[in-house]
Amino acid sequence: MPLANRIEQTSHGFKGEPARLIPSVADNALERRGVSILLSALTAVHEYRKVMLESLGHRVGQRARLEAWTEVVFPDEKSRGKKNDDRRPDGAIVLNTGKKTWKALVEAKVNNAELDEQQLLDYLRRARTHGFDAVITISNQFTALPEHHPVAVDGRLTQSVSLYHWSWTYLLTQAELLLESEGIEDADQHYILGEVVAYFDSDKSGVKGFTEMNAEWGDLVQRCRSDARLNRTADEVVNTVSSWHQEQRELCLKLWPLVRARVDLKLPRAHKRDPKKRLADDCVALCNDKRLTSQIVVPHAAAPMEIVADLNRRVITCEMTLDAPADRKSTKARVNWLTRQIPVGEDGGDARVWIQARRRGGSAETAKTLSALRDDPIAIDDDSTANTPPTSFVIWMEADDARAFGGKRKFVEQLEALVPTFYEHVGQHLKAWVPPAPKVKREVEEEPEA
Repeated sequence: MPLANRIEQTSHGFKGEPARLIPSVADNALERRGVSILLSALTAVHEYRKVMLESLGHRVGQRARLEAWTEVVFPDEKSRGKKNDDRRPDGAIVLNTGKKTWKALVEAKVNNAELDEQQLLDYLRRARTHGFDAVITISNQFTALPEHHPVAVDGRLTQSVSLYHWSWTYLLTQAELLLESEGIEDADQHYILGEVVAYFDSDKSGVKGFTEMNAEWGDLVQRCRSDARLNRTADEVVNTVSSWHQEQRELCLKLWPLVRARVDLKLPRAHKRDPKKRLADDCVALCNDKRLTSQIVVPHAAAPMEIVADLNRRVITCEMTLDAPADRKSTKARVNWLTRQIPVGEDGGDARVWIQARRRGGSAETAKTLSALRDDPIAIDDDSTANTPPTSFVIWMEADDARAFGGKRKFVEQLEALVPTFYEHVGQHLKAWVPPAPKVKREVEEEPEA
């Protein structure tokens, strides 16, 4: 048998083919090829395996050794045949840090294939039986964190075996960031990872980003417009929120290479711990508010970006909120402090940026375009607010093509165009107001009487 297709008995209680950078597999075996290339890259490029395994909570030092196999076969299991092919894990990795060994099974899907619950349950049981610590799944489905999973499973099965998920886009983005940041010391390893990225970037790899909302999206938008009552457990609501969660993660991954830094979702602690609670809470919010919301955190930005998809109005907004500078007393001074931070846009870009002034108490919230406020800073006031300077500002851009909003693919295209545009034109330039440091006050000595 050729070396490229040799199944070996490992020292870890299973048989498998060593993961290879150039696997010898059939042209249509995209999953086998993808897993082999990925696992081979993890073994070959130290910085890449360090980043990826640390995303699962495992520190990887210079002395740590990673072994990887594909087409895993356990003792007393047949290695070939259609039925056995479906049950055979796509891969396995073994991390030896010198002090302990950590083992994980790997299952992957490409193109539009989704992870199968029964297959996943089978892998979890077999992982437990054969002493594996985790199961890692890879697909074009997105999750907020590797600890969250697109398939809900019985929690009893994950008490002894951890379950993680990577999207292909997440894996690709991490590799691209390493290459762009010159974060790989060894020139050969840099070249290898560059070739891996080139493969997964191609259409033939089966790697896809999130491109469209769920099938019920258009009908749900129409129901929200007619103010119909929504059921928080209905498929149309649950599937919409699930799609929204995937799109949130896709947005973060699209921003990473643009800002060359990790971009994350801002989630409550309870939602980080429990993705089921996150899904349930967001379903309730959608039913009550007819809106989908998200907060994205860019490192060192003045504030999180809040994205709102209003299904009733059919409008998407991307906004940031800043406190007004308290050391400037007038409305004009506070507005100028903000508008001077944002460069003048080309081709009427300032007319797309809106600024809302918020005030304490019951004063009205007023809004004007950036272009209007450049010309007249006090235009933000009306008769009822003239003597009440703003305490904070909301700066936003919106996509208001109602027809496109209802299209499951067009909606995603609008959103993925709006958010980077807002950050580039507005968000990256904003600076939060910081109170000046207090001054030392010296007592004035009294002069003695003559």
